[in-house]
Amino acid sequence: MTEILTAAQMRSIEQAAIESGQVTGLELMERAGRGVVEAVFEEWPELAQAPHRAVVLCGPGNNGGDGFVIARLLKEWGWEVEVFLYGDAEKLPPDARVNYERWDGRVGTFADYDKRRIWQCDLLVDALFGTGLKRGLQPLGKLFWNMEDMIDCFAVEPGHELGRPAIVAVDVPSGICSDSGRDFPHGDEHYRFAGAAHLTVTFHRPKLGHVLDEGADACGKLVVKSIGLVETKELAARAVETMKTRNVAKIEGEAAWRSKQRQICKTVGQIHPSWLRKNPDVHKYSHGHALILSGGAGKTGAARLAARGALRIGAGLVTLGVPGAAQQEVASQVTAIMLQRAGTEEELASVLKDTRLNALCLGPGMGVSRARDLVPVALAAGRATVLDADALTAFADDPEALFDLTRGTQTVLTPHGGEFARLFPDIAAKLKAVPTAGPAYSKVDATREAAARAGCVVLYKGPDTVIAAPDGQCSINAAVYERAAPWLATAGSGDVLAGFITGLLARGFSPLMAAETGAWLHVECARAFGPGLIAEDLPEMLPAVFRSIENPKA
Repeated sequence: MTEILTAAQMRSIEQAAIESGQVTGLELMERAGRGVVEAVFEEWPELAQAPHRAVVLCGPGNNGGDGFVIARLLKEWGWEVEVFLYGDAEKLPPDARVNYERWDGRVGTFADYDKRRIWQCDLLVDALFGTGLKRGLQPLGKLFWNMEDMIDCFAVEPGHELGRPAIVAVDVPSGICSDSGRDFPHGDEHYRFAGAAHLTVTFHRPKLGHVLDEGADACGKLVVKSIGLVETKELAARAVETMKTRNVAKIEGEAAWRSKQRQICKTVGQIHPSWLRKNPDVHKYSHGHALILSGGAGKTGAARLAARGALRIGAGLVTLGVPGAAQQEVASQVTAIMLQRAGTEEELASVLKDTRLNALCLGPGMGVSRARDLVPVALAAGRATVLDADALTAFADDPEALFDLTRGTQTVLTPHGGEFARLFPDIAAKLKAVPTAGPAYSKVDATREAAARAGCVVLYKGPDTVIAAPDGQCSINAAVYERAAPWLATAGSGDVLAGFITGLLARGFSPLMAAETGAWLHVECARAFGPGLIAEDLPEMLPAVFRSIENPKA
């Protein structure tokens, strides 16, 4: 897994490195500027082969300082470079001020640049506002609109008479909250959006805003460049203390600081092959027995998708629990998956007397009324359980009744946006509200708060799926950039995900690990299949994905 940082965490790491004597702020700024130029030439090799025209927009903070370094390096490369400053040079931070003075050329005002009607460059560097932005920037609304229009409507074309520039953002496109990926309002209805880029270059680690909400779309392509920060145990401890000193008094007390600031979120990465191997010396029950409850007649498809996913991911046995009226329908559709009658509370309780059943899934196609009756029975059995779809909606009128059942259990809730809003309406409202000050409330904040309230793991679905445990552990399974999988927007894909997680629970994975691994495999299956994907294809791609994990070079 890769750590993914908030702005405060990144600042603390940098400050700790400076205070330890490992590096100076000026050295970090120089390395950042060089990293951007290097990334530009890697992305567009033609720009490194001959001098071109660049416009560098510098802001009033250290992001602007990075911009002055970039401008100087490009000029040394032989480029024709124009620099424009948003703000007052006399108020620049010390390191940014040094690089301002090192720039050997004219510095125009942003007002000068704003009067232009054409781009007049081959490269536009957005070094206006980086990770520290906490508000809207109304004077920049028109620029941000033009950036988005340029990216959406034109290809990068060096040497174009009017300018078809490559737009490169330093750290994060200006106007995007680096902790949430949300854009602050930057003007009236027409110019309300944040900046955008073809390429975003950040440093040391990705930030939450690069993968959440609108962030990935605004960033274009994300490149993470090293600035030479070596994270020793001593430096990590110093960074924690630095963050504590800076934040605890300003935020909301020691307990809140510990839960929200100290814990670092991670992206779900390549899983280890050993996690999914089966021991050749054991039998099917050693890999668990999953029970998945279906809906009534004509409503069994979603549960059958989940069951297929659970079986393919390695559960030793999978049984569908169905109402009597659906038995014939299901029996005609399944082979390796077994069948038991579990239409009523009494029937389910009887089925659960089999202690070999160690993982349950309720919700896909189940029906709201049936789910409301059977969820309490299932959770009372004390098995690892996935609640999805109707099993969540069934408690929309009284979410606390559900949380009374889930607190302290081995349960995973897997809501999409609508289901999340039904169970956590106040949290969803905070996430939906237009941010006026930063750091803006993020999907990570929302999922962590939901998991703490429900007392179990919550997987909040989307291209930026966030998974959180009640203790604040959190990860992001982002299907963005090169991992984008838009084909998952198809009926039944969420049912298969519920089945994947259930199968992993049956195999003995913890709820958090099952959710993370299932979500990662779900995206990999979609990417392996590609366009034309339907939900039935997802389980059938697992063998190929497993082989690629075992033999990545094959």
